[in-house]
Amino acid sequence: MDLTESMPEPSSTTLEAMMKCVARFAELRGSEEAFVDSRLPGCRRRKINIVGSGVTERTDLPDLAPNIALPAHGFNLGMIQCDPGNGTTLHRHRTEEVFMPLVGPWAVTFMTAQGQKEIVLQPLRYHPRPGRRLPRLPLRRRGPRHALTLIGGPDPGKVEWTPEVYDAAAKTGLSRDAAGNLRVG
Repeated sequence: MDLTESMPEPSSTTLEAMMKCVARFAELRGSEEAFVDSRLPGCRRRKINIVGSGVTERTDLPDLAPNIALPAHGFNLGMIQCDPGNGTTLHRHRTEEVFMPLVGPWAVTFMTAQGQKEIVLQPLRYHPRPGRRLPRLPLRRRGPRHALTLIGGPDPGKVEWTPEVYDAAAKTGLSRDAAGNLRVG
């Protein structure tokens, strides 16, 4: 950065234009049926896409469209909300993900060559996860939980689940098509 360079002239941005870049917590849209494991016991959660398209599998719900309808080049900022005892089943992403609890502690369970391991994260502590891991994010203790997610890469792809998740989900009426999009039936 060249500190001798002068500041740019003020832009012609309007207050109305800037307000399109604002997402207010109380007004965030999301859905509890964003993923194939959404109806499984212990997996009830609300997925919110704040900016960028993310990895949601449900393409027919307007509530899963980004709350800020601006292009996000190479990332998705989202949020997950759920009650204690809920989270996700083991899954993995093609790209990296940063996960940070905002309210309440979260347990991140993942697989290693030595078996299953767990890290408990307190609010405002982040955990960068390289792609191709199998994390599970169950909740601990009482009260609703909120976590911020940041998924990288120009194409976040779809979530990859274990065969057991697909089989259990099919019994609840949820499956995925060949493109990885959620089918409700």
